[in-house]
Amino acid sequence: MASNPRSGGSKKGPTKGSGGKNKRGLRGKGPTPKAEDRVYHKAHKAAQQRKNSNASAQAKRKKKALGPNMVAGRNSVLEALREGVPATAMYVSGRIDSDDRVREAITLATQRGISMLEASKPDLDRLTDDAIHQGIALQVPPYDYADPSDLLEFAAERAETPLLVALDGVTDPRNLGAIVRSTAAFGGHGVIIPERRAASMTAAAWKTSAGAASRIRVAQVVNLARSIDELKKQGVFVVGLDMDGDVDLPELTFTRDPLCIVVGSEGKGLSRLISEKCDQIVSIPIAATTESLNAGIAAAVSLYEVARARRP
Repeated sequence: MASNPRSGGSKKGPTKGSGGKNKRGLRGKGPTPKAEDRVYHKAHKAAQQRKNSNASAQAKRKKKALGPNMVAGRNSVLEALREGVPATAMYVSGRIDSDDRVREAITLATQRGISMLEASKPDLDRLTDDAIHQGIALQVPPYDYADPSDLLEFAAERAETPLLVALDGVTDPRNLGAIVRSTAAFGGHGVIIPERRAASMTAAAWKTSAGAASRIRVAQVVNLARSIDELKKQGVFVVGLDMDGDVDLPELTFTRDPLCIVVGSEGKGLSRLISEKCDQIVSIPIAATTESLNAGIAAAVSLYEVARARRP
């Protein structure tokens, strides 16, 4: 006798269905979650380890930026002392082979009243983050940043028309130091830098400024665009430097009004938001259109042009 296919009497034949009573069981559960999203998967653990590692590295960078800066190596320490970079202590290895650089560094540190501490090689390795220290390192304290309003007050105290420089994402501390030096050379009153994704006043910036950092204040702001708006409210005319400027720098008439020159980053130049905040975008005429000036040189040329135009 043949089995009834609807009754599922035969193991080999089709079985009867549920009659639509178990539709929920037939529904799909959606796409399979990514391996990183499944807590039991090893990929999830690896992702969490990467996240923790990145957070730790970020915290270490922040701590280093807020803490003292170490200058390592005989040439670097000597140059920093010669340029008057502020220092709170100099660490010297007890077994260092003294040469002319070490002897001069010790003499300069003694003359300036800088504490000299003996340190072992492991201590110096730790203090300098395993840099090549050659048995000597200089501790530079965190820079005491000003407020943009302090820069305007500094100009007012000298009965001079404010001339400021703002940096939009300049990341090389040597460029920052060079701009501070140019600002001092051409009668400027201060430099404004953003807090994030930008160079700060480290020992490298101090050294490149050739002592100008002790005469020209640097202000650090959380939001550069907002700071530019505040400057404009106080009557400061804001000029942005860009290769595709509306006018060439020599064509712009620099009056006796307060002025702020905004210099863009080394690679991308001015950001879109900062460009929109500027009252005027100007360019520096150069011989070849395919070439460009780095941030430090562009700032120096612009400051010179302003100083020349304002000269009685």
